[in-house]
Amino acid sequence: MKRIALLGMPNAGKSTFFNRLTGASARVGNWPGITVDLLGAKVLIGASMVDVVDLPGIYDLQGFSEDEEVVRRFLSSNPVDLALVILNTAQIERQLSLVLQLKNLGVPMVVLLNMSDEAKKLGITIDTKQLSTMLDCPVTLVSAKYGNGYQGAYQLIQKALSTARPPVSINLASSPLNEAELESSMAQIVGASVQIPAHASDQLTQKMDRVLLHPVAGMPIFFFIMFLLFQGIFILGKPVQDGVAWLLQLFRTSALEPLMAGLPAPITGLLLDGIYNGVGTVASFVPLIVLFFLFMALVEDSGYLSRAAFLMDALMAKLGLDGRSFVMVLMGFGCNVPALMGTRVMRSRPLRLLTMLVIPFSLCSARLQVFVFFIAALFTPRQAPLVLFSLYLMSFATTLLSALLFKSKFVNSEPFILEMPPYRFPTWRQLVLRGWQEVHHFMHRATKFIILGVVLVYVLTNFPTNVAPASSGTVAGWLGHSLAPILDPIGINLQLAIALIFGFVAKEIVIGSLAVIYGLDGSALMSTMATQIDWVQAYSFMLFTLIYTPCLSTIATIRTESRSMSFTLLALVWPLTLAWVVSFVFYRSARALGY
Repeated sequence: MKRIALLGMPNAGKSTFFNRLTGASARVGNWPGITVDLLGAKVLIGASMVDVVDLPGIYDLQGFSEDEEVVRRFLSSNPVDLALVILNTAQIERQLSLVLQLKNLGVPMVVLLNMSDEAKKLGITIDTKQLSTMLDCPVTLVSAKYGNGYQGAYQLIQKALSTARPPVSINLASSPLNEAELESSMAQIVGASVQIPAHASDQLTQKMDRVLLHPVAGMPIFFFIMFLLFQGIFILGKPVQDGVAWLLQLFRTSALEPLMAGLPAPITGLLLDGIYNGVGTVASFVPLIVLFFLFMALVEDSGYLSRAAFLMDALMAKLGLDGRSFVMVLMGFGCNVPALMGTRVMRSRPLRLLTMLVIPFSLCSARLQVFVFFIAALFTPRQAPLVLFSLYLMSFATTLLSALLFKSKFVNSEPFILEMPPYRFPTWRQLVLRGWQEVHHFMHRATKFIILGVVLVYVLTNFPTNVAPASSGTVAGWLGHSLAPILDPIGINLQLAIALIFGFVAKEIVIGSLAVIYGLDGSALMSTMATQIDWVQAYSFMLFTLIYTPCLSTIATIRTESRSMSFTLLALVWPLTLAWVVSFVFYRSARALGY
């Protein structure tokens, strides 16, 4: 099988082209370093089945960051038939260096000048024939985002692959071009094949940046935009969530219950009160989660999060972090695991470790499901966006506090360099892909964690069988009571304690656990919860869930990425301690004020 390696600098659009070429759904974002691991897909190109590998973005083949090491290690140990090099056409005068390094190593290439639509708006013109001659490889203009020039690029790739030659093993130890040689070659090539107007600039980007990057108003504007995002989620998503919950309940009463009427009671209880209630309750909140990520896609893919990193850099530097750390924390809103892997773009190990320590405080999508459930159950529609927004602010606050406390232990000396992309707006295709990714992610976790989790909860809350389900006499009740001295002072009762225990495996199990414990789902479970606890207990529980020990997959990733057991233990113990202290202060203060 032939192999294509996708190479390019960060934010050049490699993953966007990878998705279009392979039909896959690699994560796409508008900031450097979004591709942090190897993404591969098999696709038929012409008469050949081809393994297409999307490598992390790199600036230099001689770089020393971990993502650059991933690329070097792959190229050194995996022969390739073709290197597909993606360049940002609007920045071609800087991005040709990577092409020249590959050319010097004798790598067969096709060069795709991506974002040609943006270059055209800036008045940049490219003589692709002249450029192809000087680089001694095929060159063509494309827009991976809109599909312009894609067919021509596909034909060039097919033609390059049809050439009968053995795959190339790349010797990165061979003599590299020195900086002077690179600069001279780039200047010669750009001078002969590229025309850039003297004042090439994006007027819209400049006008928007004058407002959004204002030194005083910039951060308030950012947090106001985030608040509007949460407001929109509840206004648009709550009716959809209610409708899904109603359909799930209707399906249970009209189809599942009659179908299982003849089964033994324990099996019916496991299937309906265990698996169906648990998974169904979590599934009813998927529309809100999908809506959240669609809105976040607009913010991320627009290039605005790079601006947020720039705005936050001065503050982050005082905490031992930098703007990239802030970007990774924002990535953690989706899932902590890829955000942790994203720290590979940092060359400084202390900076990596400190960033990995604070990323798990990000309010990830799994926690979001828990919070949406409790907020919908115990707060009014007017209060709901404010409550959720306050939890996001608390997420930032715990991140900043942790960085401040541990910055002396992880001292960073690496300078912060961030490229500001122009403002872009995602296509409908990209938005649909993003929504599908979140549904797929949920279904994957549902089969991997949630079903197993709710089955385990059902067994532990119903054994032994001679006591009331979920009572203190069950195994789960015993576990909950053993934690009572710790959790009672922060208002977390037996049922919530049991859910927290299983939440360590995966936060999605928390709501499924409650559905199993109470034997209810959907609106019935929400109504019951509203009578069992008050808003102070609910908010204390949400604070604890936000901060305490991250899920098992996150801990495993921290262990793998840090390669340190002592650091992994710190990442376990510190959030648990901080969660209890924050919840205790809130709960006791609220009770002292008479709430």
